[in-house]
Amino acid sequence: MNYDVIIVGAGPGGIFACYELIKSNPTLKVAVFETGHSLEKRSCPIDGEKIKSCINCKTCSIMSGFGGAGAFSDGKYNITNDFGGTLHEHIGKKKAIELMTYVDQLNMQYGGEGTKMYSTAGTRLRKICLQNKLNLLDAQVRHLGTDKNYVVLQNFYNFLKDKVDFYFETSVTDIQADNGNYKVITKDNEYICDKCIISVGRSGSSWMEKLCKKLRIATKSNRVDIGVRVELPAEIFSELTDELYESKIVYRTEKFEDAVRTFCMNPNGIVVNENTNGIVTVNGHSYEDNALKTKNTNFALLVSKHFSEPFKDSNGYAESVAKLSNMIGGGVIIQRFGDLIRGRRSTEKRIEECTTTPTLSATPGDLSLVLPKRILDGIIEMIYALDKVAPGTANDDTLLYGVEVKFYNMEVMIDENLETKLKGLYVIGDGSGVTHSLSHASASGVFVARKILEEK
Repeated sequence: MNYDVIIVGAGPGGIFACYELIKSNPTLKVAVFETGHSLEKRSCPIDGEKIKSCINCKTCSIMSGFGGAGAFSDGKYNITNDFGGTLHEHIGKKKAIELMTYVDQLNMQYGGEGTKMYSTAGTRLRKICLQNKLNLLDAQVRHLGTDKNYVVLQNFYNFLKDKVDFYFETSVTDIQADNGNYKVITKDNEYICDKCIISVGRSGSSWMEKLCKKLRIATKSNRVDIGVRVELPAEIFSELTDELYESKIVYRTEKFEDAVRTFCMNPNGIVVNENTNGIVTVNGHSYEDNALKTKNTNFALLVSKHFSEPFKDSNGYAESVAKLSNMIGGGVIIQRFGDLIRGRRSTEKRIEECTTTPTLSATPGDLSLVLPKRILDGIIEMIYALDKVAPGTANDDTLLYGVEVKFYNMEVMIDENLETKLKGLYVIGDGSGVTHSLSHASASGVFVARKILEEK
């Protein structure tokens, strides 16, 4: 079958590219291929009662499917160039902000209306952070919540489903250059297109790397973030979350001068498992609906590592750490901060007696047996630094879940049009290694769609 454009991956980058193409030129013949399920079929079997931990489904509904890994995230769209990727280095800072703002407007149009936009502009909390060797990054933050985010995605799908050919549960095994066009190959069929947009997300990192090697598209090593998810009573962080909701705070450790940052803050949220290529790690969500809120706030503390020559497999390193956690704990490990600093493992009894009630069923254990010392030292330093801004962060009953890992793709060499050296082959979203967030990934999809439309 022949198409004008084929999009590989139905995450935020793919969805917004598809939307922009069809909205501007309804006559275009567009197909979207997605390894995971359609939105209504995406369901994690973990219910906390009958099934308490990951059972390694063939396709992880948390990580794959329409909406990508962002479908069941907290639905936070950060409008900023300070974090979330380096899209602005390719298309310019002004254009990047314009596109992220446009994405926000579309989200409001398709079901996100009434949600709050937070901003760090003029906040006194910046001064308090700086006084304690912490750097609060600038951003506007739109919080949709996991529930509203689902509604927005459903509305986008309803708009697109009769105008685009969606191939769910269909993995693309190869892409070949074919006489100025591209041949997209699946297990059962082959499809031809004039333009091909690859938007496979973080879960497609291994696939993307293999494809780049085959097509001789240059890549460069990227970083990996390893750490824990912190859970504590919501009151402790309420001064930050009430005003900013998502506060991206960076700390430079005294011992190693490593960067440790807060990530994915979920006021009154829940901690969840996620499965990336068979490796079980931890993440967090929160909801817009008050009836779904909990008494806890959770956020990640991540240590960024950039490896130099000759080592190039940063994701492999992080996978090894996560696998060790899975080996020892059978999945995610939970530990009280008080137990960690006393050099002892947490037990079921200590977790039961904890004043912070965990929102995820995990194996009590000892994270010092899993995380490298340098990374663990940085996390402990950061917890004590945050305790000065949000007193109570370093309480004994603060819970730590491990491990949390953010896998980043090798950065694909793309130009100012987000196009590879092969004309008509674009790489967008987190699969490019250029974007690391919902807003940046979505904006990259809009950008490429407009570039294609200019040529049609």
